[in-house]
Amino acid sequence: MGGQMFMRLGLTILIAFLHCGSIADESSEGKRPWSFRSLRKVEPPKVNTPGRIDRFVLGKLKSAKLKPASAANRRELLRRAYFDLIGLSPTPQAVRAFEADQRPNAFELRIDELLKSKHYGERWGRHWLDLARYTDTTASWLDSTASAWLYRDWVVDAFNRDMPYSEFVHRQLANDLLPKVDPKQNAALGFLGLSPTYWKELQLPPEIIKGTVADEWEERVDAFGRTFLGLTLACARCHDHKSDPITNQDYYAIAGVFASVRIADRPTMAEELWVPVKKAREEVAKIKEQIKALKKKKPKDLKEQEAKLNAKIAAIMKATPHYNMATVNGIADAALFVLPKTKGHGTMLDYRMGKARNLPVHKRGNPNVTGETVPRRFLSAFADSPDVGSGFKNGSGRLELAHAITDTAKPLAARVIVNRVWQHHFGKGLVTTPSEFGSLGDKPSHPKLLDDLTARFVENGWSIKWLHREIMLSRTWQQSSSNPQATELDPDNRLLARMPRQRLDIEAWRDAILQVAGKLDLTVGGTSGDLKATNNFRRTLYGKINRRDLDKMLTTHDFPDPTAHAATRNVTTTALQQLFTLNSPFIRRQAEALAKRILEQPEPERIQYAYELLYQRAPTAKEQQIASAYLAESDKNPAQWTHYAQALLGGNEFLFVD
Repeated sequence: MGGQMFMRLGLTILIAFLHCGSIADESSEGKRPWSFRSLRKVEPPKVNTPGRIDRFVLGKLKSAKLKPASAANRRELLRRAYFDLIGLSPTPQAVRAFEADQRPNAFELRIDELLKSKHYGERWGRHWLDLARYTDTTASWLDSTASAWLYRDWVVDAFNRDMPYSEFVHRQLANDLLPKVDPKQNAALGFLGLSPTYWKELQLPPEIIKGTVADEWEERVDAFGRTFLGLTLACARCHDHKSDPITNQDYYAIAGVFASVRIADRPTMAEELWVPVKKAREEVAKIKEQIKALKKKKPKDLKEQEAKLNAKIAAIMKATPHYNMATVNGIADAALFVLPKTKGHGTMLDYRMGKARNLPVHKRGNPNVTGETVPRRFLSAFADSPDVGSGFKNGSGRLELAHAITDTAKPLAARVIVNRVWQHHFGKGLVTTPSEFGSLGDKPSHPKLLDDLTARFVENGWSIKWLHREIMLSRTWQQSSSNPQATELDPDNRLLARMPRQRLDIEAWRDAILQVAGKLDLTVGGTSGDLKATNNFRRTLYGKINRRDLDKMLTTHDFPDPTAHAATRNVTTTALQQLFTLNSPFIRRQAEALAKRILEQPEPERIQYAYELLYQRAPTAKEQQIASAYLAESDKNPAQWTHYAQALLGGNEFLFVD
């Protein structure tokens, strides 16, 4: 026992040394943080393995005197690939076909098929929505978010089309400002258009409302910084960042961009078609306010006046072409000033459409105590860039900010997204703090691998699908989950000597349950539905997300809080989850449907069919014996099949992927 403890301690020290040594080797750019340094392809170690990723991994394993795990079997490999790329399990027929396919590129062909699937974008779009704090509905006192699903569908489609990540960033921050703008792509603006918005009681004095508005700007800056740059920019609201090269002035330079926009519905058609529609909708809104006022006053001729006003609304709508054109939750350039009301007490929010503003420094974060005014610009850590020196000149600066991410901060932004993709394939990123690439975050376990993979990702057109192929065709990704020696000496698997066993998230688990029950509706896109509805068989991605009242099935199973950017999901095991599996009406209904499917098979094949359907394998002799004994008198009590099906659905093998 003492020898094993000594070996583990020695390996821990060696891992730390390998990490620090690799970072120190990259000191040619002086004192710049490691994540800010220029991208470069790195020559991998000369070890006996063909894959470029594998050579980096195996080199570190050899230094630690560890061996990689053996290759996963074909069933494990295909099940892993299906859940990774489309969030669904393979059919028994797909597994049998793959096991029989002896072509050298058989697995590569399966990856290509999955990447072409319309369901790929659904799986990877949901990962992005966690970062974007997506919601379908928000507080009742806010403007409607009934069109929120258009942003969700835009994200899904962007992944399916393999939109270059650089373009993906630009469109979400400034699609409406791009040259040759495509109005249909304005749905991308939902990243900011669906931002949390705080209640502002305008009867209160401006000093209080300024604080609320400043908190909103902080939320935007924080979500922007964590998502695209992996930096906690909001830490610099009150003072220079304690550990990263982000100054107090940097914060207000970026916040000025968000102080120059307002949440606004955006058209999905050309501007010349939108202008008359916008005017007509404003007229209709005023008339509806008149109707509300009438109902409060309750005049004797209420019905007659209401009828006249409704007729006026109908006439405006009929006379306006494209009146019902789709609009999306987006943003528009408009400088916001918080001012006292011109008459009486209270506050006025003065949005100056088409204008931009620079913010003064709020001393200690207090908007009522201001200092020097800071021009809108990019981070001063990139001082050699024109995005910093001359500042942002065009409108709010959103488009210049978007380009600064993928041009000026390319090494940082590219490392962040490459690490996020790696994280979703391996359960952890090479950097285990995926939205904290500053000094407070963890250093990469394999810095040279991260640099090399990122440089090649950019070289290959910022293609996420290229990145999937590169990772999934590596022997590192195709390892088995079993490696007892590595598990003992490197329990956190930082050296990647095995593939970690991963639990399905709530979306994949619920979808898999519906899939084996024969109920899953695979229709792509469209409005969101209530997950509690007994007839809702759509993928969980299309369940309605309410920022203020999240569905209990989701909260019980570690779904992230949609009010904030979520870089990772907690993975918990709780009594409530077990009680859900045992008692929830949803599970019981699907168990009944699954039992019905099983009973449709010839009697001798039923248990075999159940195991192949759920686990893509045959039952062991012991599993067959236990099931046969339990179901021996099921002809007298048919409900036993439902109980048996529910037990299979609740099994760990159904919930986890090796």
